[in-house]
Amino acid sequence: MTEKILFRNMGIPNSWEIDVYESRGGYEGLKKALRESTPAEVIDVVKASGLRGRGGAGFPAGMKWSFVPKTPGLQRYLTCNCDESEPGTFKDRQFVENDPHQLIEGIAISCYAFDAAKAFIYIRGEMALGARRLERAVEQAREHGYLGENILGSGYSLNVVVSRGAGAYICGEETALLESLEGNRPMPRSRPPFPAVVGLYAKPTVINNVETLSNVPHIITRGAEWYNTIGEAPRNTGTKVYSLSGCVKRPGNYELPLGVTLRELIYEHGGGVLGDRGIKAVIPGGTSAAMLGADQLDLKLHFDAVAQAGSMLGSAAVIVIDESVCIPHAVQRMVRFYERESCGKCTPCREGTRWLRKILDRIADGSGREEDIPLLLDLCGNIAGGKTLCGLGDAATNPVLSGIKLFRSEFEHHIRHGRCPEGTMPGGLGSQG
Repeated sequence: MTEKILFRNMGIPNSWEIDVYESRGGYEGLKKALRESTPAEVIDVVKASGLRGRGGAGFPAGMKWSFVPKTPGLQRYLTCNCDESEPGTFKDRQFVENDPHQLIEGIAISCYAFDAAKAFIYIRGEMALGARRLERAVEQAREHGYLGENILGSGYSLNVVVSRGAGAYICGEETALLESLEGNRPMPRSRPPFPAVVGLYAKPTVINNVETLSNVPHIITRGAEWYNTIGEAPRNTGTKVYSLSGCVKRPGNYELPLGVTLRELIYEHGGGVLGDRGIKAVIPGGTSAAMLGADQLDLKLHFDAVAQAGSMLGSAAVIVIDESVCIPHAVQRMVRFYERESCGKCTPCREGTRWLRKILDRIADGSGREEDIPLLLDLCGNIAGGKTLCGLGDAATNPVLSGIKLFRSEFEHHIRHGRCPEGTMPGGLGSQG
């Protein structure tokens, strides 16, 4: 069994309390960083570890920090993205509800690395328990000298604020999140400039995900060489929390080394498929990722392998679709979500997602037309591929494009016969996290 690193405190009574966290080695990483390392040395260790962002894009964390201008006296911010709105993703909730101090320690070390005096944790409004525990953890950390003025006598000071969002998918996009924090309607910004140079309140800002920041204390405490022994060095190091859901017997969050195969995750950890049915498809990174066929179960679940397979690891929300699921109905449900969540700023996304949904409704309802499949593909070509300010356009088209690529015959059956193919049915994807 692989050593639990990020989840080492899960299941420990009162794991969200600071005395429990300290008794299990908590805040040792922050002490080591402040007492033994310069900010530049912290960045170098994180770079050497190979830590990549765990929120979706997989960009190297240390490199992102190094982009922040070093100008003396310049206000800098860190924003922790805890919006977690990708369908199928539910790992950040477990982090903040059960081990909030791990995140706060990671934030403090990261802010020290690029000299930020203030950090914001932007948490999804529905995570009420997580928000309360984070707020309490921030107060406890301040009382114990891990936040506030002159932390541990180092001369470094940091204030952390927990900010609750109102529940919008678009706030998972980093610049829309910044707009929301500033009190504006959340819509993506044009880039460049990038947030590392012009971010929150027009100041340099680093935006990292909960899981990314939670890795930092362990890297500082145990070193980059140790971290490189986990996963597949040099580009896919460390563990990853996989949110497994859909048609599986044991849905849940599983911390495993980057590079575990789909087969092992589903059958050894997830207990196999509901009703022992066969697998039809798997979505490896939340519904914004392209579906993979059942012939790819031996694919390694790390950033590069999944990208080479034509999809993306994203937040590692692995959704299993079994043989009983009607693909046109499943794609229809996914596109409905993206239509509702489009912020409306970009015309291709605002109008295109609505038309995708209307055509999919027509096919699913049994009134599809022969020209609907080419029309869907043409629409996707006018939405995706850099035609929108953020990735929502691509997210909305990925289910459609991969669904038609892998299961075109099911769409054709719906159009010709007005019903689901034999042996399939509309409706659920099993147990959804």
